[in-house]
Amino acid sequence: MKDQKKKGRLFSRRSLLAGSSIFVLGGALGRATNAYPAPAPTTGEAPPLPWKWPKLDPLEAGRRAYRAYLEKKG
Repeated sequence: MKDQKKKGRLFSRRSLLAGSSIFVLGGALGRATNAYPAPAPTTGEAPPLPWKWPKLDPLEAGRRAYRAYLEKKG
């Protein structure tokens, strides 16, 4: 019986309940940490709306994106 457990062929009720309780506990902890809002940023105020759109050079944007992709390996 121990050989079957090592190969992963046999699941007991105890292991199923332990695994599911860990899963539920992790979900509850994750939900509890998301219930509190993030602290407000303290670095100045945003400019008033509507924001102006900057003009971008498509070739330069493509070059920068390609270099970033190669440097960070995707």
